Amino acid sequence: MYAERPAPAGLACLWTRTVSVPTVQRVVPDGCTDLMWSPASGSLVVAGPDTAAQMASVAAGTLYGVRLPPGAFPSVFGVPAHAVRDLRVPLAELVPSARLDSFSSMVDFCASRVVVDPALAATASLLRSGDVAAVAWEIGLSSRQLRRRCLDAFGYPPKVLQRVLRFDSALRLAWAGQPFASVALEAGYADQAHLAREVRSLAGVSLSQLIRP
Repeated sequence: MYAERPAPAGLACLWTRTVSVPTVQRVVPDGCTDLMWSPASGSLVVAGPDTAAQMASVAAGTLYGVRLPPGAFPSVFGVPAHAVRDLRVPLAELVPSARLDSFSSMVDFCASRVVVDPALAATASLLRSGDVAAVAWEIGLSSRQLRRRCLDAFGYPPKVLQRVLRFDSALRLAWAGQPFASVALEAGYADQAHLAREVRSLAGVSLSQLIRP
């Protein structure tokens, strides 16, 4: 069972995942990063930004997570997001001084370090539907500067960030019950076939399989 609850300002959400037997679950890209704690093993792991679906082995018990919004990773962990792209890294490798032993200490750690940068939020918002070159011009950066900013903050070059954010928007619309043709139009795809290709490329399965209960 997976559940989310609101998080302090600057964080995306707090979540728990409880399973009674070991299982493998599909984790799809959403532009976010997570700090995860397993009381059973005592492990504290940072999940970097993904470029494609990952099949995660989940042990029996409860896994606790703090999710950071896109762009927040460097302020919390002190390294550029591209350094952990598609990786799962022990927290001790990134912040050796961290001493966390509870869910509340995880939340406090992230909330006390996160910095909300309106410029990064604006960049992500513009890239959801805008042309990369046009976005760079609008925010006053060269294409090379925009690429560097995106790699450091989000872990992706601009076009990949755009794909991931658009995919995440489409998935939320599909979960809400919208017809796939409407999902494609509202999320910014050329047509439903374009949506289908992108979902399979990023998630490894079709949209109908992805949202199946």
